[in-house]
Amino acid sequence: MAVDYTVIVVYLAGMLAMGWWGMRRAKSKSDFLVAGRRLGPVMYSGTMAAIVLGGASTIGGVGLGYRYGLSGAWMVFTIGLGLLALSVFFSARIARLKVYTVSEMLDLRYGGRAGVISGIVMWAYTLMLAVTSTIAYATIFDVLFDMNRTLAIVLGGSIVVAYSTLGGMWSITLTDMVQFVVKTIGVLLLLLPIAVVKAGGFSEMKAKLPTGYFDPLGIGGETIFTYVLIYTFGMLIGQDIWQRVFTAGSDRTAKWGGTVAGTYCLVYAVAGAVIGTAAKVLYPNLGSPDDAFATIVKDELPVGVRGLVLAAALAAVMSTSSGALIACATVANNDIWSRLRGAVRREDDEERDEVRGNRVFILVMGVAVIVTAIALNNVVEALTVAYNLLVGGLLVPILGGLLWKRGTAQGALASVIVGGLAVVGLMAGYGILANEPVYYGLLLSLAAYVTVSLATPATDAAVLAAWRDRLAGRGAAERASDRVAAHQ
Repeated sequence: MAVDYTVIVVYLAGMLAMGWWGMRRAKSKSDFLVAGRRLGPVMYSGTMAAIVLGGASTIGGVGLGYRYGLSGAWMVFTIGLGLLALSVFFSARIARLKVYTVSEMLDLRYGGRAGVISGIVMWAYTLMLAVTSTIAYATIFDVLFDMNRTLAIVLGGSIVVAYSTLGGMWSITLTDMVQFVVKTIGVLLLLLPIAVVKAGGFSEMKAKLPTGYFDPLGIGGETIFTYVLIYTFGMLIGQDIWQRVFTAGSDRTAKWGGTVAGTYCLVYAVAGAVIGTAAKVLYPNLGSPDDAFATIVKDELPVGVRGLVLAAALAAVMSTSSGALIACATVANNDIWSRLRGAVRREDDEERDEVRGNRVFILVMGVAVIVTAIALNNVVEALTVAYNLLVGGLLVPILGGLLWKRGTAQGALASVIVGGLAVVGLMAGYGILANEPVYYGLLLSLAAYVTVSLATPATDAAVLAAWRDRLAGRGAAERASDRVAAHQ
């Protein structure tokens, strides 16, 4: 294992080195939170793919393939579909808003008053997303070093907190690009073909497994529908995803770079399911489907390759963890703390150097994530709560703001409160893992949004005009020039 250990240690040291390098580039708030809004297509595509394909997509995706066969690809496949929909239909407009958080977008669209409550919901989602990613370190380090669970979480979490705190989004972007390359080589180019060959090829796999393992819809229509509702729509509104959209250097980069990343996710989904199916042939009696990834890596890969593939799993976890962490800290600082202390936003926010404050928030949130991860046992339940709150509470007011001009601030606020409370109440009644909470919560959120919006005065015309200008990418100077021209 010495060679494998060397590969992992070099990889982890490289992550810290990139954090140090990124610190030298993060000179302003824009640099620190959104990489200066100047990423090109290659870096944008790589980092976007890295953020959405985390430990759940890699270890969990292989586990679903082990349990259901090829239809186990649907969870990651719906993530890819969501990223494609975001990129094609919304990303260019989102990037032109020049904001830092989803709640700032809601304030722009509805004229304020929706920010704090939506910020709290988004903060809870990003915190739980970071926690569940951090817990996954225990699985990987256990395979690598037979390490105690708490120590594994502290070690992996500390490395992510360190490079994220040092350089913010620049460090995360650089590390995500490395992680994207490592995942591509480790999972797609090495583990996938080796697993299929070890299992005897597709003909042997079909001979040894039930036909249901090769049914594209074998996982069940209701499960696929739930995946679409939670993950596809979740991709459209998550702060961790939007914050990557804000890094795009142009509308074209946001649209086409994201489309490439979404397509990559579809390929990754199928690869994970095939690897899991091959693992079922090789190890038909594993105690848990989620053990399939670690088992096939540990037992079937040669020395050196095994270290690289485990580094790929570590890369998947780290990319999601760091993205969720900076999103959590950004929301906590910009949408909750700044508003509670009565901070006034200024037009020159873009230029002000707020690196130190945001760095402190990443450090504090990072410690909170590590402590919560150590105390928490059920990852699936935590992630389900996070996505149910996100989709049930924020999907309707966000998409409504983008698509329906009659939506009002009161309607948005009612939608967030009704949807969020409904999801929490229904989870208490039906159970956290039930499908009904998100179904009914979303319907109640929509009903509240439409009803209250129609019952309250339309959004002020000046607010809507400013919103349309921001969506079109028109700055304050251009708007002032137009007003002068109109009066002449």
